[in-house]
Amino acid sequence: MPLMPGAESYHHEAGQVGVLLCHGFTGTPQSLRPWGEFLAAHGVSVSLPRQPGHGTRWQEMNRTRWEDWYAEVEKAFEVLRGRCTEVFVAGLSLGGCLALRMAEVHGPAIRGVIVVNPSIANDVPLMRLAPLLKWFVPSVPGVAGDVKKPGVTELAYARTPVKAAASLPELWSLVQADLAKVTQPLLVYRSIEDHVVKPASVAIIREKVPQATIEELTDSYHVATLDNDADRIFAGSLGFIRTHASVPLQRD
Repeated sequence: MPLMPGAESYHHEAGQVGVLLCHGFTGTPQSLRPWGEFLAAHGVSVSLPRQPGHGTRWQEMNRTRWEDWYAEVEKAFEVLRGRCTEVFVAGLSLGGCLALRMAEVHGPAIRGVIVVNPSIANDVPLMRLAPLLKWFVPSVPGVAGDVKKPGVTELAYARTPVKAAASLPELWSLVQADLAKVTQPLLVYRSIEDHVVKPASVAIIREKVPQATIEELTDSYHVATLDNDADRIFAGSLGFIRTHASVPLQRD
């Protein structure tokens, strides 16, 4: 299946500190590529895989489930861990959920976690109906493109594949049930005005992960990594990595 131009995975080999970046549901690596390139320019090894079913056609995504997306980021993590002394995980939206699941599963093998507008709660009416809707409709209008900054476009599907969406409640339940296992340093960025993910997700994280640092973004919508607060996220995440890594970055 041909890829959308710009939807390619991104990888950069630098020093012994690496970060795995996880893009969101129906999105592509394009939404995190500037973040990855910024970290790479400052000496961080970066892995930003394209998850199965993404970046081609929404019909293909309907043949995938959350286990497929998680397996892809798990595979990328193992490769990154094989060449880096320390690995951080980060993600946007559902990619933040995948990053948290990685932290729950791998424990001390992950040095720290950074999430932007993470989605870990079934708080959208459409998603609650997806397990039923999948028997009647293949797709519904998409949720992509929630960017405040003029002239910026997120490369993502215009339709939400319902069968794929119907697998999300299981992932959300798993992540919520195991949040106490996230003992690593955790940095959370939350947009005050987010038209995709409701405040419940960050509220749950605030309650169950007491060491989490939560920073509010006042000038971005959901896809904050492409929005007005992107530079703040990039610089803050680099500082977070420098603070919590026990080995220096390649450029430090």
